[in-house]
Amino acid sequence: MARLKKLYQETIVPKLMKERKYSSVMEVPKLKKVTINIGMGEALTNPKALEAALEDMTIIAGQKPVLTAAKKSISNFKLRQGSKIGVKVTLRRERMFEFLDRLMNVAIPRIRDFRGISSKSFDGRGNFNLGIKEQIIFPEIDYDKIDKIRGMNISITTTAKTDDECRHLLTELGMPFAR
Repeated sequence: MARLKKLYQETIVPKLMKERKYSSVMEVPKLKKVTINIGMGEALTNPKALEAALEDMTIIAGQKPVLTAAKKSISNFKLRQGSKIGVKVTLRRERMFEFLDRLMNVAIPRIRDFRGISSKSFDGRGNFNLGIKEQIIFPEIDYDKIDKIRGMNISITTTAKTDDECRHLLTELGMPFAR
């Protein structure tokens, strides 16, 4: 069992039930999924970049990502509908907890000039989005083998009904929010 999942079940659930006065364990917010996305406009001119991003994402997530296609054509960007322009992966259950554990305890502290994660990225429905500017903060990525530094978006979806519940859950899990 993942370390973070064990912490959640044994420590965080009872603590949240006591602090938030939930009447049932089923009311306690849970993590549903984590979606990692790398959008790449350069994939239109450089197909090798998409392969490199696919490889990086596979190493980071521990699961094979899917290619994402453009939903509609935009002539100003020379983008055609159906063109492959990104990669994404959705993590659930054990892999989700393993990834979040590595993200919060290993990768985020490696960010240069890190002062905490902004707590303004909640969507109003109990979900959290985090933008990362470079994939090299993950220790699995070999710095010498990357061709270009790419950013990624990480969306954490929870069963929390409000942003405050989600923030409380993520803080208990160890997300380093800025004060």
